[in-house]
Amino acid sequence: MTQTPAEPLRIAYSPCPNDTFVFDALAHGRVPGAPALDVTFADIDLTNGMAARGEFDVLKVSYAVLPYVLGPYALLPCGGALGRGCGPLVLSRDGRGTHADGSGLSGRTVAVPSETSTAYLLFRLWAAEAVPGGVGEIVVMPFHEIMPAVRDGKVDAGLVIHEARFTYGEYGLSQLADLGEFWERTTGLPIPLGAIIARRSLGAPALTGLADAIRSSVRAAWDDPEVSRPYVMEHAQEMDPAVADRHIGLYVNKFTADLGEDGYAAVRGLLTRAAAEGLVPALGPDALEFP
Repeated sequence: MTQTPAEPLRIAYSPCPNDTFVFDALAHGRVPGAPALDVTFADIDLTNGMAARGEFDVLKVSYAVLPYVLGPYALLPCGGALGRGCGPLVLSRDGRGTHADGSGLSGRTVAVPSETSTAYLLFRLWAAEAVPGGVGEIVVMPFHEIMPAVRDGKVDAGLVIHEARFTYGEYGLSQLADLGEFWERTTGLPIPLGAIIARRSLGAPALTGLADAIRSSVRAAWDDPEVSRPYVMEHAQEMDPAVADRHIGLYVNKFTADLGEDGYAAVRGLLTRAAAEGLVPALGPDALEFP
């Protein structure tokens, strides 16, 4: 591992349980020889913008923004969120639309948590096939406001992420589509959601050391989950502890410790497919190389 730098690395990640679980040991100095961190909490829509402006050393961002930021930043091979059975959902109040037929959403208003998110990119890929003529107005709102807005009839449908997978029934909502299921069915690959990126200017040794430190932090959390619980629950926005545990179990998995062959294939597959549809710029051939 590289020598700890004099100045802490400025890092931004979300207060969601998966991120606080992953970074707990590292953020609290329990990974020997690891760089110190100066942590800022921000939802991923904000961190996507921070990355575009080059504001932090290390960030958790949507995979959807990688084509825009992989000049100054490198994708780390660990710490992010990929998986199976953990994709975004499209919800409505009255059940219009189904897995196979999204025609009920034609011309309808849909709330989304961010127009730069992987969830929205997956939604656009799905809607291009499932919604004849396309949806109507897209309304961006904080993800915790989406289900109440659908329930109250302010929008026709909502694109939801995170723990909403477990709680949408409490709002009387119906699932129209599971975009993770759509992605897995059409590609056979895991769903790439959130990535960890770091400045290339830190240098290869520092980037490799950071990746090793993140892996150590993940393993420490797995080895003794109770140690991370106070940090997780402090930032979990009054989430039920059982929901926080399910959230962590879904989004922190083998791909968090290492992207591996399937993880990299999923990232390339998503961004190549989106570029072919004109939704994002094409990646260069070496854009995902690390360090």
